[in-house]
Amino acid sequence: MITATKVEIERVLRTTFPELEFVGDLFTRGMLRLVKEYPSARRVKMARLKDLAKVLNQPHVGNKLSFSVEDILRAAHRSIATGSPAKEVILQGKIATLLHLQERLAELTKLLPDFCKATRVEDGRILRSIKGVGPKTAVPFLAEMGSIENFSSPKKLIAFAGMDPAVGQSGKYIGKSKLSKRGNRHLRRAIYLMASTVVSQNAFFKAYFLRRKREGLIPQKALLATAHKLIRVIFAMLSHRTYFQPKMA
Repeated sequence: MITATKVEIERVLRTTFPELEFVGDLFTRGMLRLVKEYPSARRVKMARLKDLAKVLNQPHVGNKLSFSVEDILRAAHRSIATGSPAKEVILQGKIATLLHLQERLAELTKLLPDFCKATRVEDGRILRSIKGVGPKTAVPFLAEMGSIENFSSPKKLIAFAGMDPAVGQSGKYIGKSKLSKRGNRHLRRAIYLMASTVVSQNAFFKAYFLRRKREGLIPQKALLATAHKLIRVIFAMLSHRTYFQPKMA
């Protein structure tokens, strides 16, 4: 819904103040609050400089501005848009909706870890049965992963985290494999933190890490291989609702 609202805002703004997109990012909070108060080049030209500055310099806007009030005024005076009070009202409504959605999203994001704790206690216990995985890593992992039922295999979860290999290719040349990093970077970070900890605290994963190093992997790649192993183990544990048992890993 946020994306659709942004598209609608861009469409209306092209008729009321098209030059604004060349001034700065339309969807910073500073710009959105400005356009909500002055939804057209016509309204900006009618405004007093100190009133425009007051809107832009609100302390709670939250974004460092890359443009000035003078930039906005110059763009307004260059504008060839025709006045349309009806479209101005529509634009103000769309921006109010977008700001509300963004605020709600921010609130839900803050509540997500607590929600995860309350509704997925058993998942957390299963993960914490792996020595080296504690609440500080288990909770972010579960929050970012969502339900294990969303993934048909460990490979799908690995790809979702952007930890699957991507090979650069151009014509007949095939480059070295590297991480795709196309997935959820927050989940990827949580997995790396878990892998780093279990390698130092969990005998099973430490042995696996050292074996991969003996096989010729550099430490960074051995840690990645261990992270893949950890994901496969976690996938099996959460799918079968079982606690960690090294002999079965």
